[in-house]
Amino acid sequence: MNPIELEWQHLKKDELAAKSFEDELDLAYAVMDGVQTRGKKGNYSTQRVKFSSHSSA
Repeated sequence: MNPIELEWQHLKKDELAAKSFEDELDLAYAVMDGVQTRGKKGNYSTQRVKFSSHSSA
C-alpha cells in the first residue's frame, strides 16, 4: 500500500467511521476536515486544491 492509500485508510478509520452523511457535500466537508485534522496531528501542512469542473469534451 502506498503512503497516500495508507493515509486514506487512516482517514476513513479515524475521522469518518461511524458517521452518517445527509449528502455528498456533507461527506466532502467531513473529508476536508479530516485531512486537516490528520495534518495537524502529524505536524504537516495541508492545502486544498480546487480543480476546474468544466469538461473539455
